[in-house]
Amino acid sequence: MSFYEDKILPHIIDCTCSVGQVMKLRSQVVPKARGVVLEVGMGSAINLEFYNPDTVSLVYGLEPSEGMRRKARENLSRSPVNVEWLDLPGEKIPLPDNSVDTVLLTFTLCTIPDWRAALEQMKRVLKPDGELLFLEHGESCDQGVRRWQHRITPGWKKLAGGCHLNRPIADLIRETGFDILELDNFYVPKAPKIAGYIYKGRAVKAA
Repeated sequence: MSFYEDKILPHIIDCTCSVGQVMKLRSQVVPKARGVVLEVGMGSAINLEFYNPDTVSLVYGLEPSEGMRRKARENLSRSPVNVEWLDLPGEKIPLPDNSVDTVLLTFTLCTIPDWRAALEQMKRVLKPDGELLFLEHGESCDQGVRRWQHRITPGWKKLAGGCHLNRPIADLIRETGFDILELDNFYVPKAPKIAGYIYKGRAVKAA
C-alpha cells in the first residue's frame, strides 16, 4: 500500500463521504438494519451513529484498509453498538453461511475490485430471511452523464482508491442472485452528476 493510499486517501474519503447530504441519506438507510449486521467497507465508521442499539446486536465491520481503521477509532469510541473488525476485503468474508441478518453497503460497491465475488460472499453469509441494504453511487440514467462517467472513470480510479463512477449498481445486485424489493434513483443535490447518481434500496436473496 502506498503512502497516499494509507495516509492521505482515508482523509479524503472520510471528508467526501460525510458531507451533509450524504449523512442525511445514511440516516435514512442505516437505522433499518437489524440483528447481526455485516457492514462491508466500514471505512471510518461514520455509519455507527445511525445504528439502533435496540434492534442491532452486533456489527461486523469489514474494512481491509489499515488507514481507514485508524481513522475510525474516534467513531468507534462512541459507538452505540458492539463492533467487531474484519480486516479482509469484500471478496473474502470470514463468516459462516447464513450467519447475518443484515448486510449493509454504503458507497462501497464502487471500489471493490471483484464486485461479483464480493456480492456472492454477501449472499452466502446472509440468512434466508435477511436483507441487503444499499446506498451507492453509480451509472447515471442520463446518456450524456453516462458518457462522461465512462470517460473519466479510468483516471478517477487512480485518485479515488479504485472508485468506479459507472457501475450499474442495481444490475450488479440482481446478477448475483438478489431480488430488489425497493429502489430509489436520484441525484444528490448540488453534487457533480458524474459522482452523485444514487441507488438506494433493499434486496433479499432470490427464491
